[in-house]
Amino acid sequence: QDLMDWLGAFFGFQRDNVRNQREHLVLLLANAQMRLSSADFSDTLEPRIARSLRRKLLRNYTSWCGFLGRRPNVYVPDADPRADLLFAGLHLLVWGEAANLRFVPECICYIYHHMALELHRILEGYIDTTTGQPANPAVHGENAFLARVVTPIYGVIRSEVESSRNGTAPHAAWRNYDDINEYFWRRDVFDRLGWPMEQSRQFFRTPPEHGRVRKTGFVEVRSFWNIYRSFDRLWVMLVLYLQAAAIVAWDGETWPWQNLRGNQHREAQVRVLTVFITWAALRFLQSLLDIGTQLRRAFRDGRMLAVRMVLKAIVAAAWVVAFAVLYKGIWSQRDSDRGWSRGTDSRIMKFLYAAAAFLIPEVLATVLFIIPWVRNALEKTNWKICYALTWWFQSRSFVGRGLREGTFDNVKYSIFWVLLLAVKFAFSYFLQIRPLVKPTKEIYRLSKVTYAWHEFFGQSNRFAVFILWLPVVLIYLMDIQIWYAIFSSMAGAFVGLFAHLGEIRDMKQLRLRFQFFASAMSFNIMPEEQHVNERTFLPNRLRNFWQRLQLRYGFSRSFRKIESNQVEARRFALIWNEIITKFREEDIVSDLEVELLELPPELWNVRVIRWPCFLLCNELSLALGQAKEVQGPDRRLWTKICKNDYRRCAVIEVYDSTKYMLLEIIKERTEEHGIVTQLFREFDESMNLDKFTVEYKMSVLQNVHAKLVALLSLLLKPNKDITKIVNALQTLYDVVIRDFQAEKRSMEQLRNEGLAQSRPTSLLFVDTVVLPDEENATFYKQVRRMHTILTSRDSMVNVPKNLEARRRIAFFSNSLFMNIPRATQVEKMMAFSVLTPYYNEEVLYNKDQLYKERMKMGYQYYTI
Repeated sequence: QDLMDWLGAFFGFQRDNVRNQREHLVLLLANAQMRLSSADFSDTLEPRIARSLRRKLLRNYTSWCGFLGRRPNVYVPDADPRADLLFAGLHLLVWGEAANLRFVPECICYIYHHMALELHRILEGYIDTTTGQPANPAVHGENAFLARVVTPIYGVIRSEVESSRNGTAPHAAWRNYDDINEYFWRRDVFDRLGWPMEQSRQFFRTPPEHGRVRKTGFVEVRSFWNIYRSFDRLWVMLVLYLQAAAIVAWDGETWPWQNLRGNQHREAQVRVLTVFITWAALRFLQSLLDIGTQLRRAFRDGRMLAVRMVLKAIVAAAWVVAFAVLYKGIWSQRDSDRGWSRGTDSRIMKFLYAAAAFLIPEVLATVLFIIPWVRNALEKTNWKICYALTWWFQSRSFVGRGLREGTFDNVKYSIFWVLLLAVKFAFSYFLQIRPLVKPTKEIYRLSKVTYAWHEFFGQSNRFAVFILWLPVVLIYLMDIQIWYAIFSSMAGAFVGLFAHLGEIRDMKQLRLRFQFFASAMSFNIMPEEQHVNERTFLPNRLRNFWQRLQLRYGFSRSFRKIESNQVEARRFALIWNEIITKFREEDIVSDLEVELLELPPELWNVRVIRWPCFLLCNELSLALGQAKEVQGPDRRLWTKICKNDYRRCAVIEVYDSTKYMLLEIIKERTEEHGIVTQLFREFDESMNLDKFTVEYKMSVLQNVHAKLVALLSLLLKPNKDITKIVNALQTLYDVVIRDFQAEKRSMEQLRNEGLAQSRPTSLLFVDTVVLPDEENATFYKQVRRMHTILTSRDSMVNVPKNLEARRRIAFFSNSLFMNIPRATQVEKMMAFSVLTPYYNEEVLYNKDQLYKERMKMGYQYYTI
């Protein structure tokens, strides 16, 4: 027996759970041991591995204890891996037998908190004062943990779910997993539940019993006022701007800032200050809505929440009264002084000082929004002084603390809304509010007008003004949705444009970016060496950023040319060919399309990477046209061909493959074999000396191309005729020797140079051609590839024809250029040792299913 059996016997865990969690713990330890560097690796378990694993498993428990102001009940002496494994194993056993309690993680923390204390007492040899015997767990015996801990809590969860009537019951009438979990965020939960938990406690009362525990967090109250309460900042901003814009536009100046300059517009300047009265009144309305919607929660969640709600309402009402009194004082001083005097200026300054104090919380919120790490630190800390400072603004919450976006993201978000609101407010001022000022003034000047409406509205012009402004105000309040739709679509377009999202949509775009795939896969997917004590975080980030730019835009030549001897090209070929093979297994591509799409391995001594055939289509024909048209030295022609990397690779591959194929089908140690070898040796020497265009006629290349295609066609026929193949070889030889060379050479010169038979006893190539067997599929597959490259004329943009295959290729291609974290080495990755089904998924497979049902397993892993 080991420590897991010992824990299971003391705390009453099930045997299967003990066996499963033993394997789980061993795999976690083994995986952590594998992630050690080679210098630190050893066969024995490192103490630091056990300690780091225990700290990682108990991270949420430690954070929960700090949130509630409790000390964790995990007491581990220094350099004692046995104690680390005991506390880690106890946590795994609790988690493994918790069933649906796993969706209530803080409940598991509460259970573990008491069981860890009991484990500590057992290890320290405590004596039970009531019995005088060594201390034992409060819950012990066979299957005691399941019967006395898990089952009662599970019964509460099941009763709450049944009372929900499949989610149709009111939100406040039943609790879900989150509501039950929030019960364990309270500081008094230890006094309310105790240990061992007794089913007579209020927590275990189930519907429809009275006095049971209800929701302790957010309670949804369906009301029309939620439209305002949920978006109060937006409504406040719209109302305040409408008021300010109407006041500023009333003076009739063209530009709004002209109405706020100089002493002649002092009246308009003072009237603008009324926005603070409106702002305070809207805050008061918000506090009343909070009280009305969360009153029940206040009585259940503690009196402090109710106190905060009432204090907020009182403070908001006080600000309304204060601003109203100060504003009234300004006009009273003006009337008494019969003009704008120093006394009125003093009153205005007092109002502005009060407004500055009123704006301090808003300025502080803005600063914390721009610098989110300060707010994250305040939310994560468990200091009581920080809680006292933030108590006015929000209730304490264990989940979701410190999850603010970064500064850069907040700045982008702020710029988006500043631009949106600037355009919306400019449009509203010049095209909605300002045009209504003149007709409003004219309506007010009308006198003795009889209106044909109900006598309830009277004969005042004010109702006519109200009818005039009503549709405009409604449009003003709602058109922000239109502006948001416009700006969000523009922002999404710019983000997608700069991130190159979905830029590879068809095979034509795939062709342009395919040569970057190997480097992109090597950068994003292949693991990089990571050192344990590496401290160059910023340089690594900068280097990765620069490499991503090189991949995306091709700034560096190394990311453009990929030769066949590079390791990254071989790795990419393995993955790409595996994808194409899967497509063929699913029957969404044909055998011909497989040959056109796959990346062939290194064969026939080809010096360049062998791109898929669909990328090399028509490239050789274009190269032949360039060779015929371009007049000049070799370097000029080769530079023009190399402008397209696919064309360069097609020319080199066909040349190397032709050389290898001819020497392969001609017997070795024969005169014909030596002639072909010498002929290609002369070709190589001419190209090395940049004299190929001088010594050979480029206009004859089309004829050489035609004879070579004829030879390949004969080799690909099912019934191969050796005589016709020999005749094709002789014709090809005659064209190269007699027509292709710029300088005519006599038969004697050809014999001396090894390009003709020294003693012609029979026709050339007769009895020297030996074709590989039909079983040699590799040879004929390469011949078919050569024939395709030499004869293809179309662009092959419809390869593959299946839309699903093209969609998958496009998705894979785009994913290679996504901004994703660098992959780690396999041995340094976290273990995937436990698979928990979410609903009814199958998670147990035998060896036959693992090896045979490949489609099903692929879908299963995709689902995971």
